[in-house]
Amino acid sequence: MHKHDELRKSKLIALGFFVGAAVLFVVSLLLPQTWWTGLLRAFSEAAMVGALADWFAVVALFRRIPIPIISRHTAIIPGNKDKIADNLALFVREKFLDTESIVGLIRRHDPVQMLADWLAKPANTELMGAHLVRAATFMLDFIEDAPVQNVIRRAVHTMVGSVDLSKSSSAILAGLTRGRRHQQLLDEGIRQIARLMDNPETQGAIADGIVDWLKEDYAFLEKMLPSELIGRKGADIAVRLASGVLNKVAADPAHPLRERFDDYVAGFIERLKVDPEFIAKADDVKRYLLEDDTFNGYVGSLWAELKAWLKRDLERDDSSLRRRIIGMGAWIGKALGEDALLRQSLQENLEAAARGVAPEFAGYLTRHIADTVKQWDDREMSAQIELNIGKDLQYIRINGTIVGGMIGVILYLLSHLPALLR
Repeated sequence: MHKHDELRKSKLIALGFFVGAAVLFVVSLLLPQTWWTGLLRAFSEAAMVGALADWFAVVALFRRIPIPIISRHTAIIPGNKDKIADNLALFVREKFLDTESIVGLIRRHDPVQMLADWLAKPANTELMGAHLVRAATFMLDFIEDAPVQNVIRRAVHTMVGSVDLSKSSSAILAGLTRGRRHQQLLDEGIRQIARLMDNPETQGAIADGIVDWLKEDYAFLEKMLPSELIGRKGADIAVRLASGVLNKVAADPAHPLRERFDDYVAGFIERLKVDPEFIAKADDVKRYLLEDDTFNGYVGSLWAELKAWLKRDLERDDSSLRRRIIGMGAWIGKALGEDALLRQSLQENLEAAARGVAPEFAGYLTRHIADTVKQWDDREMSAQIELNIGKDLQYIRINGTIVGGMIGVILYLLSHLPALLR
């Protein structure tokens, strides 16, 4: 309404100038005819002509004026809407969206340095974290659970279905055992067994096992023999024998047991590759993973659990996700601020990206501008343009009235110049 009021007011002012010129013309006709009334009439006549001519010029831009022959050259803006759309789009593309203009804009404003300076302030990283947390919370509420769960389930099924578990396991084990690294596992196993054998509870269990064996298989002898003593001694002998064997294996890198372990591991890896039994077992595992309701239910619940955890964390004042975002922002700002080479590299990459994207972006945007303008209603487009620039156009009418009157005065003086010179 503000623009409408201003346009209406400016039109009334321009009309007022025209009415004023017309009043002066009438007055000049009613007054006694002298040189001065002639001058007044010349001024008012020319002022009315200028006002009417400029009124016609301004109105002809927006509306059709039903005057024979002349009317075809009125309503210029509505009648040339498509040309205006194409020229406007071309103007925007050549003057604002050409590649060099965009690259120059990047160079002038140095967005990498601006980002570094902005992130260097703790208040800004806090603000960024708060905004990102709110955006994440909104997205979590906005996203429907079922589609996400289906996507996760399909992704897991695709991944499981495309993997050859037998060959993959073989390749993993081959990598883990390269350079006889599996011997380290054997050494660790020996250490764990030795520690277990040194445990009094383990020795007690062995002694109890020997006693139980005597009671079950040799009950008659067990009654006559000191079974508890035999159990303890037997446990001591078993521990010493086992420890002796383990110590020999641990001390000798070329011990036959190690070689047999190497052979077993190599054979097992090879069997994983070609043994039909292993391959069938791997296929059974895949079918289980794809068809088991428990597993698929767990996969489907992953998103719900992750979403619930994220929402709980984001709602907390000391959100760990927010702290990480703030910390990451501060780290990026510090890295950019301290590393001039990094800033230069990012700036060059940004300019290169602009050079690559600018033509396509400019083409898309200018096509959008042209197509949008062409789809506007002729009268609506004309009304909008008049609403935004019509106020200034009314000054053309006012100036036309004044300038026309002055020209009338000059012509009047020129016509009376010979009489004035006599």
